[in-house]
Formats: sequence, C-alpha cells, structure tokens
Amino acid sequence: QVQLVESGGGLVQPGGSLRLSCAASGSIFRVNAMGWYCQAPGKRRELVAAITSGGSTNYADSVKGRFTISRDNAKNTVSLQMNSLKPEDTAVYYCNLKTGTVWYDYWGQGTQVTVSS
Repeated sequence: QVQLVESGGGLVQPGGSLRLSCAASGSIFRVNAMGWYCQAPGKRRELVAAITSGGSTNYADSVKGRFTISRDNAKNTVSLQMNSLKPEDTAVYYCNLKTGTVWYDYWGQGTQVTVSS
C-alpha cells in the first residue's frame, strides 16, 4: 500500500555533507509524519529527525545544528541535509512514514551513510 524509496547515501569524509531523499507513494493520509532513523551495527534503530505534515520538527540532540529535515507535502517527499558529518554518524539511514487512521509505521529499505577519511 505504501512504498518509500530512498536515495543519497554514500561515503563522505569527516566534515563533509550528504543529502538524503525519500519519496513516498500509495495510500497516504494528509495528516502524517515523515522522518529519518539510523541504525549502526550492534545498536538500536533511533530517531534522527522527523517532520509532521504541519511542519513541526524534532531532532536528536546529536544532530541539532548540523542536520536539517524538510518535506514537500504535495510530492510526499522528505529530505535530510546532513552537514558537518562525523564518523559517529555512520549508520544505515531509514526513511519512515507514519500515516493512517491509527498511525502505522512504514519503512524504506535503508541507505548506507559512511563517514570516514
């Protein structure tokens, strides 16, 4: 019913930037939330940033001031601009969409972000 397609991961040096993008399609309610989670090896998946259809944002403390989340409601897309990347940002990043009469989580396939010199 809902598909999320991510793009934009890769290898970057410390201090560099990457931009992740995610496009959602399918049965999506107008009121929803989109976001990005990350999961490093041996760790739990955790929230990086999220944005509601109304524009409210939430960031993990570790990325505040470095990452910016944005969305296009008309296109059902969400992007994550990641600046001043650190080696500890290395993880698989997953796009997330919460939607439905009772919010249900949908996930993208994940995209690898590696920060290394």
